[in-house]
Amino acid sequence: MSDEKSVRPARELTHQVHVGSVAVGGGAPVSVQSMCTTKTDDPASTLAQIEGLAKAGCEIIRVAVPNAAALDGFGEICAQSPLPVVADIHFDHRLAIEAARRGAAALRINPGNIGSFDRVDAVIDEAGSRGIPIRIGVNAGSLDPKVDARQDLTLPQKLVASASSYVEHFRERGFDDIVLSAKAHSVPITLQTYRMLSRELPTVPLHVGVTEAGTLRQGTVKNCAGVGILLEQGIGDTMRLSLTADPVEEVNVAWDLLSSLGMRRLHPELISCPTCGRCQVNLIGMAEEVSRRLATVKAPISVAVMGCVVNGPGESRDADLGIACGRGQGVLFRNGEKIRNVPEDQIVDELFREIEARYGD
Repeated sequence: MSDEKSVRPARELTHQVHVGSVAVGGGAPVSVQSMCTTKTDDPASTLAQIEGLAKAGCEIIRVAVPNAAALDGFGEICAQSPLPVVADIHFDHRLAIEAARRGAAALRINPGNIGSFDRVDAVIDEAGSRGIPIRIGVNAGSLDPKVDARQDLTLPQKLVASASSYVEHFRERGFDDIVLSAKAHSVPITLQTYRMLSRELPTVPLHVGVTEAGTLRQGTVKNCAGVGILLEQGIGDTMRLSLTADPVEEVNVAWDLLSSLGMRRLHPELISCPTCGRCQVNLIGMAEEVSRRLATVKAPISVAVMGCVVNGPGESRDADLGIACGRGQGVLFRNGEKIRNVPEDQIVDELFREIEARYGD
C-alpha cells in the first residue's frame, strides 16, 4: 500500500475563505461547527442555544431554513448571533437567495436537490455579490440521481464524482469561495471519500465529519475514528461531529479530539490511569470528581491523576499539575516539581487550590 500522506498536499495549500470572522482553509486552525436543533422561527430559543454553544467553544453555527416562514427569524438570528451563521438550505433556491440577503455568513446547499443549474447559478450569483462562501454538501443519502444510478462506481467514487462536478461548475461560474463536504455514516466510506477528494481537489477546503453517526457514545466513537484519522493525515479544514444529542456535546467532543491530536486545546486535559490491583486509593471516584470540577476551568492545561507508583510520578511530572497516589495519600506536582504530600481525603481540594492559584481569573 502506498503512503497516501506522501502524495497529499499540506492543508496550507487550500484556498482560504471566511465565514464571518472565522478563516477556513489556507492553514487556518481547524474550526469547530455545530447546528442548532431549535426552530428557526423561534429566534429567542435559537439564540439561547447559540449562546450556549459559543460558551462551549463553537466557532461557526448552522441554522436550518426549511421554508419562507423561517426567514424573519433567521434574519433576527443573524443580527444577534455571537457566531457567524450558515444557512442550511435544501430544495428551494429562493430560500438560499433570501437567507443571503437576511445576513447569512455562508450558505450550505446540495446542488443535487436544488434543481436545475439555472437555480444553482442564481444562488452562486447572490453569494458572489455579497462576498459570502458556499459549502457544497454532498451526502451518501442524497446523491445526484444521475450519479447515483451509475453501476460502475463505488459509493466513495459516486460522492467524489458528484462533488467534483459541482466544484467544476462553480469555478466555471467564476466562484471559488467554496467549502466542500461529502459525508456518509460509514467510517470506511468517509475515509475513502475524503482521501480521494483531498487528492483530486487539493485546493478546496474540506468540511469533515461522519454524518448520522448515532447517539452520544456510538457517534463519538465513529466521529473520532473517522475524523481523527483524516485530521492526523492533514485532511480537513473545519468540522462538525454529528451526534444525536445536545449539540453542546458535539462541540465538547470536537475540542477533545483536537486536543488529543495536539492540534488545538481549549479546555483542560485530564490524564488518568485505568487503575489496577496496585492502586491503593479510590481513583475512579477521584478522577470523576476532578473531571467534573475541571469542566468549569477555562485554561488549556493538562492535569494528571495517577493511581500508583509505577507510572504515576512520571506522568504527573509531565503534566502542568498532577497527583501521584500511594497508600492513603498523594504527591502533588507542578510542572515536574514536587510541591507536597497530600492526605487522600484532601487530594482533590488541594489539587484545585493549585489550579485556582495558577489559572484562576
